[in-house]
Amino acid sequence: MTRQYNFCAGPAALPTPVLERARDEMLDYRGLGLSPMEMSHRSADFVAIAERAEADLRELLAVPDNYRVLFFQGGATLQFSMLPMNLLGNGGRANFVQTGIWSTKALAEAQNLGAAWHVAANTEPEGNVAVPRPNELDISDDAAYLHYAANETIGGLAFDYVPRGRRADGAEVPVVCDMSSSLLSGPLDVSQFGIIYAGAQKNIGPAGLTLVIVRDDLLDQAQAAMPGLFRYDAMARAGSMINTPPTYAWYLAGLVFEWLKDDVGGLAAMDAINQRKANRLYAAIDQSEFYANPIAPLNRSRMNVPFTLADSRLDGEFLKEADAAGLLNLKGHRSVGGMRASLYNAVPEAAVDALTAFMADFEQRKG
Repeated sequence: MTRQYNFCAGPAALPTPVLERARDEMLDYRGLGLSPMEMSHRSADFVAIAERAEADLRELLAVPDNYRVLFFQGGATLQFSMLPMNLLGNGGRANFVQTGIWSTKALAEAQNLGAAWHVAANTEPEGNVAVPRPNELDISDDAAYLHYAANETIGGLAFDYVPRGRRADGAEVPVVCDMSSSLLSGPLDVSQFGIIYAGAQKNIGPAGLTLVIVRDDLLDQAQAAMPGLFRYDAMARAGSMINTPPTYAWYLAGLVFEWLKDDVGGLAAMDAINQRKANRLYAAIDQSEFYANPIAPLNRSRMNVPFTLADSRLDGEFLKEADAAGLLNLKGHRSVGGMRASLYNAVPEAAVDALTAFMADFEQRKG
């Protein structure tokens, strides 16, 4: 069996050593005679898996002691609704920085709930090709939190700084960040954020799991009337086990955390690898008259690299030949078209080398 190079935006590639270990433990986990997906989430064996996963994640990210790490179901999209429910109980407005499809969806869900909201910045009129600069943010005086997406998966737009702001009373506005496509791609100062959340299916594990890292002082801001399973404080008290969690996804995420620590050497090493991958692909695009990327260089995503061909009529042929060459899932999102190569942690440097070589050959033949 030959593994192909998978550039899918999500569910994305998983590290081969993780898949191999999961295969080996599928039928018999450490001599117990059962699969990890068959364990009771209340059993001592699964609790050990869960605690090890959280401990490894905390170590990788240097998560401060005054933050809870929660393991949710429902995907990051569910957090679009859960955030205003959990953070607007004491009044104020949710502030949003709109830089693409996912940050706009977060705003839309707050609006659907009838939450008080304010747009601090919107780059859509300019085509979402650069993030707003810090002095362009218009944060309301009554901001309960400031939400942004660190990396817009579809558009390939990434923030080069952490937005900040203060309310009229001088208090710093808690920053809430969607890091679904960038968490664990490099070191991070968690203390800059009130809440970080991320769907697992990019750099963390398989679809079905969502991580939420929330500062303790934000656990008492929830609305009085809301579903119990949506409450951050309740989930924190229950160790993310109010009900049966996505146990196998949690187990696989734990294997990914171990791989990052033991095989890769931590997030600083992962950061260097990801930077090399992105540099090679952007160089291939920039040095060509056949390929183009629309994003301002300062805000180019390392995780998701969209690009277009000089003649869009060749898109189908490019994708067909790429598939035949073992370069899978390069089709751009339907909302923007073109191509998109997602370079998540599990995508090896050899995959980028193969892609750039293919691009050069295709340009030589078709350009």
